[in-house]
Amino acid sequence: MEKTLSIKDLKVSVGDKEILRGISLEIPQGEIHALMGPNGSGKSTLAFTIMGHPKYKVTGGSITLGGKDVLPLAPDERARDGLFLSFQYPRTVSGVTVSSFLRQALQARLKKGQKLDLKEFMALLDRKMKLLDIDKSFRARFLNEGFSGGEKKRSEILQMAMLKPKIAILDETDSGLDIDALRIVAEGISKVADEKTGMLLITHYQRILRYITPDKVHVMVDGRIVTSGGKDLAERLEKEGYGWLQEA
Repeated sequence: MEKTLSIKDLKVSVGDKEILRGISLEIPQGEIHALMGPNGSGKSTLAFTIMGHPKYKVTGGSITLGGKDVLPLAPDERARDGLFLSFQYPRTVSGVTVSSFLRQALQARLKKGQKLDLKEFMALLDRKMKLLDIDKSFRARFLNEGFSGGEKKRSEILQMAMLKPKIAILDETDSGLDIDALRIVAEGISKVADEKTGMLLITHYQRILRYITPDKVHVMVDGRIVTSGGKDLAERLEKEGYGWLQEA
């Protein structure tokens, strides 16, 4: 059964300041939606709100996944239900290997009393690392410790490949990447994308969309979705910037 992330008239504040001013979006499994906008427009606020960060207070509207209200759920419960967030700045976790981190993440999604089969887990990890052209030595490294910007983002894509979320939110995955790293990460995203995973790809720039073709492009300005369209909209923004939207 298809799961759709449905956001309706969402209003969010931080302290006394309203950041999101009535956001509405529908992202079905199997579709890639790009969310673009200038700095401070509220894109990351939307990402963290979807995942339940306590800093962001929902003052109106709704977020549902497959018709289920996610707002009462804790972040870990939202993750178990199939939501995934790739961070703009992934944290380093010293002393915990990539393999151990992923094994614990998968174990946490199982029902009480179920045990993750280690042999099956390692076989799955090897398959996903091969798919993403990641060397096997990567699994024994501490999570994000000493990783380059590109390696951190590839680690996030590996997590997405292993967890197979219903909806993945990728918050500025292209941030801080050089041209080669951007291409590698974008190719990894494309390999993981399928009919079972919907994606909200948050970005400032059109450059990652040269490698990933979105089904829809949405533009956020000052806490609102001001226009939506196809890939040609992203190309226009690359040429003309956001000024014409702010003036409209």
